[in-house]
Amino acid sequence: MKVDLDLPAARGWSRQQWRRVVSLAPRRSDWASVRWGRDLPAGLMVGLVALPLALGFGVSSGLGATAGLVTAVVAGAVAAIFGGSRVQVSGPTGAMTVVLVPIIATHGANGVLVVGLMAGMVLIGLGYAGAGRFIRYVPVPVVEGFTLGIAAIILLQQIPAALGVGAEGEKVLGQAAGAAVTWASHPAAASLVVAAAVVAGVLGLARLRPGLPWALVVVVLATVANAVLALGLDTIGTIPAGLPAPSLPTIALSDLDSLLLPAVAVAALAALESLLSATVSDAMSVGQRHDSDRELVGQGIANLAAPLFGGIPATAAIARTAVNVRSGAVSRLSAVTHAVVLLVIVLVASRWVALIPTAALAGVLIATAVQMVRVSSLGALLRSSRGDAIVLVGTAAATVLLDLVMAVLLGLVMAGFFVLRQAAGSARLEEVPLDDSDHSDEELALLDEHIVAYRIDGPIFFGAAHDFLLELTEVSDVRVVVLRMARVTVIDATGATVLADTISRLEGRGITVLLSGVQPQHERVLRELGVHDGLAHENHLFDTTPAAIAHARVHASRIAHTPGRSDDPVDPDDPLGPRPHGDPVDPPSPARRHTGEWPA
Repeated sequence: MKVDLDLPAARGWSRQQWRRVVSLAPRRSDWASVRWGRDLPAGLMVGLVALPLALGFGVSSGLGATAGLVTAVVAGAVAAIFGGSRVQVSGPTGAMTVVLVPIIATHGANGVLVVGLMAGMVLIGLGYAGAGRFIRYVPVPVVEGFTLGIAAIILLQQIPAALGVGAEGEKVLGQAAGAAVTWASHPAAASLVVAAAVVAGVLGLARLRPGLPWALVVVVLATVANAVLALGLDTIGTIPAGLPAPSLPTIALSDLDSLLLPAVAVAALAALESLLSATVSDAMSVGQRHDSDRELVGQGIANLAAPLFGGIPATAAIARTAVNVRSGAVSRLSAVTHAVVLLVIVLVASRWVALIPTAALAGVLIATAVQMVRVSSLGALLRSSRGDAIVLVGTAAATVLLDLVMAVLLGLVMAGFFVLRQAAGSARLEEVPLDDSDHSDEELALLDEHIVAYRIDGPIFFGAAHDFLLELTEVSDVRVVVLRMARVTVIDATGATVLADTISRLEGRGITVLLSGVQPQHERVLRELGVHDGLAHENHLFDTTPAAIAHARVHASRIAHTPGRSDDPVDPDDPLGPRPHGDPVDPPSPARRHTGEWPA
């Protein structure tokens, strides 16, 4: 049999795949932004903050404090080098420990290490397949509900350690209830008092002086008190003075098929949490844009490395990343420094680390769970619309009662149902004549004045908001952007959040943003999600496009004015000036989306 091979096509495909590999690999430019005076202090701060968290999450996972430290050191350094964000910090997290506990109970420590390796390979495959872009389709209520559920699980997990008693049961609710019953039958105050004091200290001091490693300070005080006062609290035990030698975990080949689904769940959680954390870090820092596919590859390599040293599966940590950004980090050096700081602590101070009471670590994690919940954001979502509120509460409940991946899937289904229901209810079909002239002269006149206007047609919701609103952040040589929203049919919490972020990014570049024609039924969502607050205290909202364009010309010409006044100077002969009875600036055209030019 003769087989014909298309060698040129094969070579082209090989070159394409090689270019894909190179595009997701580390490069020299990754380190061009290093600022030693900012990155080293930021890395030191994050390392001090991460120490008690790494210990606590290691203990909570069931593999011990050493596993948590190893994960923070190895995965933290590897993900910083290979990941797609310059300021992301990775390590053990509360969400991941929630997934690992049942895996450890069923398959043991080696099973968790194998799951980590398998999840790493899945993440690398997702990155090369370009799956990172799908994070944009996760709605804000699902993310907030997921976060709320994780916080509740972390808090419930720590109740037995805070009370100083053992826990039995498969679900955290049963474990917490059983621990409370056991403690009530034989109450002992020492563990509870220490845990409560740590929680109060971490939360109280963080409000007085945010950004400092108060958790470490409070844990040190609790450790000293346990030793000096002879409280007899359980401690985390012996910590090796160094990293374990790398080795492959051993497990029977017949057990691999039973580990496949847990590995997929771990990979899905690592991808979700890491990309959400990268999105948050982008919003917190100026000029940061992560590469979502490269971030997946970096997290995959980190999860291949950590289990070789006995570490648990890792993911990016939103709280530690936030501390890193707030401390002034601008490059990957800070995350690498954080890993080095933890390694030095393991090498030098392991005998003192072993004396930390588990009740104190429980207090740190309870305080972390409380800090994860953003009351203002939750309140805004609960008030914005009934659908968003149901999605948020349903996702949080599913996270606690079911499992994390199932909770996200359920949240996506609920969010899709409500959005599609809204979109179907607002759909309109009307015949509109085309206008070939399309006001090209007026467009050029506006562009000459550094003004650009966009008309947004149809719904702004979680599946579509990113596709066109983020394009606005790329406009250049413009002083004023007018968003014409009279034809917006639906806007949900995610659409409003992206709109607020777009406005913030434009305003941060010195570009004024004006909104015209916002419909009354959309104002509540925009107000609750902070869009109004970014529009010069609501004075950049206009009923008609001509009024907005007239005010835009005042901004573009740098004329001193009172924001939001309706008597801005307008040329009566201007074709874009005010029309009688609020006539539209240009005749409508059917089903058009903006192309970066006005009218859209």
